[in-house]
Amino acid sequence: MSSPSVWLGPARQPVRLLMIGFGAAALLLVGGLAFSNYFLGSDIGMHQMLRPEGRLIVYLTLFAVFGAVFFASVYLSDTVGSIESEPSGFFDIISLVCSRIAMIMLPLIVIVMFYEVISRYVFSSGTLWANEMSLWLAGFLFLLAGLYAMQQRSHIRIYIIYDMMPRWMQKLSDCISVFLIWVFAFCLFWGGYSESKAKFMRMETFGTAWDPPIPATIKPMIIIIIIMVAIQALSNLIADWNKAPEHHSPADEIDETEIENIRRTLEVSGEDK
Repeated sequence: MSSPSVWLGPARQPVRLLMIGFGAAALLLVGGLAFSNYFLGSDIGMHQMLRPEGRLIVYLTLFAVFGAVFFASVYLSDTVGSIESEPSGFFDIISLVCSRIAMIMLPLIVIVMFYEVISRYVFSSGTLWANEMSLWLAGFLFLLAGLYAMQQRSHIRIYIIYDMMPRWMQKLSDCISVFLIWVFAFCLFWGGYSESKAKFMRMETFGTAWDPPIPATIKPMIIIIIIMVAIQALSNLIADWNKAPEHHSPADEIDETEIENIRRTLEVSGEDK
C-alpha cells in the first residue's frame, strides 16, 4: 500500500514513471560505457564525462543520470518518513527535495568506492577519479544535509533555559536566532561572492589527474546553501509562530521506531542462528 501524497497529488504517478524511465536509461548507458571501456577498448571514460567534446553518448548519459536523480528526489520527497516532521513552512518542500538528493548521493558514494575496489583488485586497473568523485559528492551531501537539519529542527538547540521562558520570550529568542542566521548568511555572501563567482567563471579545477571542477562548484554551493538555510529558518519561524509551547526532556531523544527496528533485527538474527 502506497503512502499518501504530501504535495505532488495527481502528478505523483507521472513523476514516478519519469523516475523509472530516467533511472533505467541511466543504468543502461552507464553500464554500457563501463562494459565498452573494460572489454571493447572504448576511449570514453570518466575523464570524458567532464569533457564531452561533442560526444553525443556522453551528453545522453549525463542527461539521464541527472534526470534520474532529480525525478527520484522529487518523487521521494512526496512521502514523509516515520521519524520526519510534516512539512509546514513555505520552503519545506524545496528542502525536502534537496534532502532526497543528499539521500541518493550516499549510496552513490558507496557505489563509486565499490567500483574502485572491483577495478583495482579484480581487473588490476585502479581508477584516477574515484577518490575525487567521492569527495565531490560528499561535499554536496554535507551541505544539503545541513539544510535538511534546519528543516527538521534537528540542529543543536539548548532547551534547558528556553523551556523555562514564557511564550512571548521564546518567540523573541526565535526572532533573534533567525536574525543572527540571516546576518551570518549576509556576511558569508558579502565576503565570498566575488571569489565564488571567479572560481565558477573560470571553472577552477582540483588539479589532479581527473581534474574535476570541485572548487568551481563547491564554493558557490556553500553560499547558495547558507542562503537557503536562512530562508528555511525564516520559514520555520513563520510556521511555528502560533504553535503551542513545547516542553522537552531526555526522553525526547529516544526513537521508539528505531528501537523497534533494532529489536526485530535481533529477533530475526536469533532465529537464523
